[in-house]
Amino acid sequence: MTATRTLVLASGNAGKLGEFDQILRPLGMDVRPQADFGVTDVEETGLTFVENALLKARQASRISGLPALADDSGLEVDALNGQPGIHSARFAGEPKSDERNNARLLEALADCPEGQRTGRYWCVLVYLRHAFDPVPVIVQRAWEGEVLAHPRGEGGFGYDPLFWLPAQAMSAAELPAEEKNRLSHRGRALDALVEELKTVRHEMPTTPQEVS
Repeated sequence: MTATRTLVLASGNAGKLGEFDQILRPLGMDVRPQADFGVTDVEETGLTFVENALLKARQASRISGLPALADDSGLEVDALNGQPGIHSARFAGEPKSDERNNARLLEALADCPEGQRTGRYWCVLVYLRHAFDPVPVIVQRAWEGEVLAHPRGEGGFGYDPLFWLPAQAMSAAELPAEEKNRLSHRGRALDALVEELKTVRHEMPTTPQEVS
């Protein structure tokens, strides 16, 4: 039987915690929120999703002394040169508000015709065995779609009511939760992470002191 190892999630989001714990527990990982170890949110000063995810994972691992997992995600819209991108959660400023973010996105695309409102959600996951891990596991996956002119659906969060999925003929906010988890950027990134963590390369010491 695989020994259980504690893994710190660099987030306070209860939904993410439950999702990650359910999927990673069979690999012998007990996922705990960063607040359990006195870790607070780090300032996201990176210019990419990868840089910000690394910042979050590194701080969580450094303070807790444990392996850490972080994600960074957002919406990239082609007609807006990649915006809102890494600023997706705060596109309309502080305090964070999905409703205001969606309103600002619609305003920014007001003159963009249907068919030219393509974009994608991105999710980057970073796993560190310790704060000084020289070979972090990094996976990223995208979810292609288009931006609607009007919100549709009551489910999901973020930009989901505006994120149209042509193949499903519905918005992300209209998808059943199980289907969304299967198709989404985060769901597929997590599947890829699991496959990476199954490799021998990552069954290595978890702290720099243990590295010879």
